[in-house]
Amino acid sequence: MDLSQKSVENVEFMIEAIKEKLKVLNLGAIKPSHFDEEMYEELKDIYDLTMRKNSFSPNEMQALVEELGSLRKNK
Repeated sequence: MDLSQKSVENVEFMIEAIKEKLKVLNLGAIKPSHFDEEMYEELKDIYDLTMRKNSFSPNEMQALVEELGSLRKNK
């Protein structure tokens, strides 16, 4: 998958990978449809950081989830 290209499919892929890596319990809390391509670069940065690490402290997990929350589309 070429994540250098902004696309809905890449957003979906990255969100699902982040959720899996962080073992998000409330899967409905973070959905690919909550994000759009405007925040692609920021989302890609979070994805890259998440994929580099093998484990996360509770504080790191909370910070990542909060950052994802700040990137959500305003409805």
